[in-house]
Amino acid sequence: MSSGSRVLVHATWGDHAALLARASSGPQGSVGRVRPLLLDVATPHAPLELQRGGRLERVAVAYETYGELNSQGTNAVLIEHALTGSAHAAGVTDREDVPGWWDPLVGPGKAIDTRRFFVVCSNVLGGCYGTTGPSSIDPVTGRPYGPDFPHYTVRDMVAVQHRLLTALGVKSLRAVVGGSMGGMQVLEWAVTYPEMVRAIAPIAIGARHSAWAIGLNEVARRAITADPAWQGGRYPLEHQPETGLGLARAIAMLTYRSYDSLEQKFGRERVGASEEASADRALDASFQIASYLEYQGVKLVKRFDANTYLSLTRAMDDYDLSEGRGSLTKVLTGIKMPALVMGIDSDVLYPESEAKALVERMPNARYVTLSSPHGHDAFLIEYPQVAAQLRRFLEGD
Repeated sequence: MSSGSRVLVHATWGDHAALLARASSGPQGSVGRVRPLLLDVATPHAPLELQRGGRLERVAVAYETYGELNSQGTNAVLIEHALTGSAHAAGVTDREDVPGWWDPLVGPGKAIDTRRFFVVCSNVLGGCYGTTGPSSIDPVTGRPYGPDFPHYTVRDMVAVQHRLLTALGVKSLRAVVGGSMGGMQVLEWAVTYPEMVRAIAPIAIGARHSAWAIGLNEVARRAITADPAWQGGRYPLEHQPETGLGLARAIAMLTYRSYDSLEQKFGRERVGASEEASADRALDASFQIASYLEYQGVKLVKRFDANTYLSLTRAMDDYDLSEGRGSLTKVLTGIKMPALVMGIDSDVLYPESEAKALVERMPNARYVTLSSPHGHDAFLIEYPQVAAQLRRFLEGD
């Protein structure tokens, strides 16, 4: 799948002056109108060697920036997105007036203050919003990679981001921040490039993917591959397995929320039911929760790619911060920079206990509970709580 309606300006690796996206002056608190960019970070002369042994000779990365990099290259904040997220974290674009997914937190005077920080957000390796992934064209075959896209990991995602930031002139990161799959990348940054990272804020994540999370991803993947339109992953991009991908999204949405959140929002309400309707007719109406899940599936199908969903969830399942590095205790005690770890008290996907376990072994970490009925998605909903914590965390130098 392409990057959709967003325009990506393609630049060459190392062309630093052309890479800084300048947000137009907008209302107070907004980064205004932003320009999505595209950068080549791997070429046949500088290929990307993958953790599992594969290689990519061409990798382009879609990204956005907000604010300006200082002359020392030391005021950058890297924001990491979650599974179906994108580089569009703040502001609006020429072709899409929907604000970025963390817009309430990023901008002048906001928690991640673009008057102070040069903020970067990129679409991950293997994504389908402009960054090279399964829906990209394989230069060897001239067709989309599809299921032939090489196996990659969260560590590979971070390696790609490191190349991007180096090309942009970033010497040191004031902080790396993100939730869910973004939190995996935050922790990977702290371990892989500790000399470059001065602080981290992982949200709603642990040190490795649990059997519970792996099992849920496996069920979602089976929903996709059981769709007759799957065709072994070699479907035309315009005719992807919509039923399977929509069902995978429905499964995921149930884990992103909580019992209390869904009960409060939907209860046993039915679509089209009313006090005047007969009992038989009311029972014929779909429950609102069912309609909501269907709606979420349709929305995802319009903007995402099934092969991408499979490959990203497999990368998440592979996530284990200690892999190839010794014991987990050794790895976590080696994370010396200040860390703000946030867990969510109603999270059923990544229980709060996983986040607390990080703090128990990280020597310079502080733990905060985000109190919310909304489950795992609270870091995308409870903006005042997240903003207050991030603002306090980023205030010092």
